[in-house]
Amino acid sequence: MIDLKAKLRTVPHQPGVYLMKDRLGGIIYVGKAKDLRKRVGNYFMPSRKMTADVKTRALIETICDFDLHLVRNEEEALVLESKLIKQYRPRYNIALRDDKRYLMVKIKLHDPFPAFEITRLKKDDGARYFGPFVHSAALQSTLEWLNREFGLRTCRPRIPTEKDYRHCHADIIRKCSAPCIGRISPEAYRENVADAVRILEGKGKRDRVNQLKEQMQSAAARMDFEKAAKLRDIIDNLEKTLNPTRQFNKAHYVPSTVNPKQDVKELQEALGMDEPIHVMECFDISNVSDNHIVASMVRFVDGVPNNQGYRRYRIKTVTGQNDFASMAEVVRRRYSRILLENTKANPEVAAETQESPIAALRRLAKEGKSPIHLPNLVIVDGGKGQLSAAYDELKRLGLAELPIVGLAKQFEEIFSPGESESLRLDHNTGALKLMQRIRDEAHRFANNYNELLLSRRMRESLLDDCPGMSRKRKEELLRRFGSVAKIRKASIPALKAVPGIGPKTAEQIYQWSRGS
Repeated sequence: MIDLKAKLRTVPHQPGVYLMKDRLGGIIYVGKAKDLRKRVGNYFMPSRKMTADVKTRALIETICDFDLHLVRNEEEALVLESKLIKQYRPRYNIALRDDKRYLMVKIKLHDPFPAFEITRLKKDDGARYFGPFVHSAALQSTLEWLNREFGLRTCRPRIPTEKDYRHCHADIIRKCSAPCIGRISPEAYRENVADAVRILEGKGKRDRVNQLKEQMQSAAARMDFEKAAKLRDIIDNLEKTLNPTRQFNKAHYVPSTVNPKQDVKELQEALGMDEPIHVMECFDISNVSDNHIVASMVRFVDGVPNNQGYRRYRIKTVTGQNDFASMAEVVRRRYSRILLENTKANPEVAAETQESPIAALRRLAKEGKSPIHLPNLVIVDGGKGQLSAAYDELKRLGLAELPIVGLAKQFEEIFSPGESESLRLDHNTGALKLMQRIRDEAHRFANNYNELLLSRRMRESLLDDCPGMSRKRKEELLRRFGSVAKIRKASIPALKAVPGIGPKTAEQIYQWSRGS
């Protein structure tokens, strides 16, 4: 047992995020604090247990360990807390478990007249992103000030024209420099954009704040208290918005008490493996119903998540809820794909008879010729049944030598092929905690995919209420338009162009989509 009081004495008086764990090492609660020593210590005070509500008492009684993530300020703690709650989905956390994220600022610098946008998701679309920002009201006010200060447009068209200007009053009230009608040259407008971007980057922030303070003091001296109050609010919002905050997009950038490389080395020793575990892949099956069966594969490199290597699958060959058959299918698809991709990239390997498939793939990886590397360890979420199904597929593919284990959740037992007895590691070891992290990440990724497909099917089911709709017509409509929202916006000629949709059916869909 961990001596929590002794561990508590080592907690610093710094801002950060704490992760409460149960006896199996699972994360049950994530919280943030300005002062970690005071906040975490509060959980272990006898008076807290006596006065807390039922849920908090249950949490306190379940806590057997905790981990810490140190950050620089409270804003970083808020961002990291949100990220970790979404990652681990602890059962005692209610807030921040949904898909909502803190606001970010986006600007497409390659557009003719770039403009700031507010978004919650960062996409790989070539745009420049700033944030996340934890103070949404301050961000909104700061952007409003930046647009007005530098004359940036706020209209929606990607390339505004004189036609758009006729419906816009921003230029009249001096909120826009009107690049759409040439009031400012594209070059000058871009210089204004660059100046605004530099402020969001934090460059020249202090000089700008000092200028605003001088203006505020000057306004107050003139008895213009209304303007002084507005300038005061602008300064406060700038300070809140531009307070340096890291994004923690990648796991190895997250400051933590966890030592991934040490945990990997410990796991290698616990499993008795000769080669280092550089890459781990873990599989999980998620069932909601017979029609909603998906799987996930997550990839860890040197003990930290490699998000680009994650894969998700819809189970295609299994009828009903059968975790063993589903696990066999996803393992077969994953490693047959790796074999196929390597064979395509290296045709000479197919003619090689002296090397086993796994030896050939290891050699190609060392030579830098492998498009997809085999992992050093495969983990399946489950016990002997799931492990046996996965191992049988590896043998069929000629990859029987690939290290594979199963992690059964009830007692956190580790099963290996051909071994009747399981391996049980101490719950305080970094090796088991590493396996729990990758297993929990695979579970989270699979559940998120299942929720995405379920919500998509629920939206698609709205089409069943449309007159004249059949399964074939629904499939064709979704194939052509991609979503129910786009079908609702389609014109009659566009609907008639879909295979199987005649004039009468097109008219029915059109009227239904408009509520007639």
